Amino acid sequence: MAVKVLIVEDNPVARSFLCRVVRESFSDDIAIVEAGDLETARRHVRSTWANPAVAPVAPFKLALVDLELPDGNGMELLAELAGYPATKIVTTLYSDDDHLFPALQCGADGYLLKEDRFEVLVEELQKIVRGQPPLSPAIARRLLTHFRHSNAPGTEAPSPPTPSGFVSSRPIPFVRSSAPSDHERLTPRESEVLTYLSKGFTIKEIANLMGIKWFTVNDHIKSIYKKLNVSSRAEAAVLASKQGLV
Repeated sequence: MAVKVLIVEDNPVARSFLCRVVRESFSDDIAIVEAGDLETARRHVRSTWANPAVAPVAPFKLALVDLELPDGNGMELLAELAGYPATKIVTTLYSDDDHLFPALQCGADGYLLKEDRFEVLVEELQKIVRGQPPLSPAIARRLLTHFRHSNAPGTEAPSPPTPSGFVSSRPIPFVRSSAPSDHERLTPRESEVLTYLSKGFTIKEIANLMGIKWFTVNDHIKSIYKKLNVSSRAEAAVLASKQGLV
């Protein structure tokens, strides 16, 4: 089955460019759905999410979302997709803190600048397969600078700006150590994925070992992080070892 990708972008030239980037980035069969505005994007998402029991349709596994759209802001869509099982990546021209941090707080899993070269965007998207967040180099440097400044002796970490009308759905996390409750125990599949993660295998390698799609592995990892209340493979491996989860 083809991996479904949603591209939300109002500029036809940019949309065509992003389609090429996506197709070049992954070896899987790709089915791309395009949307030029928020309402069209919502309609496509609803068809895969509104009532799966009645009309089951495969959900999108990847969504590229522009921030400036004719009928609103892409952050609205990110916030609405908080529980949707897709990797959500902002694709924009804005590299400033006022757009970056609110987008991450609204649920973006990555942040790419459309002005980057084709090869750079392909390389960044491919990081998803390796379990790394896709970030344009300029964005990665901005994040590093922000947190280095925040962690400097005698300084207090500033709160990233929050977009008007939104409550942060996912603050930038750090180490946590609570044990999962009984109803949040890992499934056998998740335990297998966690074991491979702990041994240093990449998402693509895990997919090959388990005979499943890398997007499926990515879904398992998201579930593991949520259940263990962690935000990185290192935290997950340490917690799993301490609690005998693997």
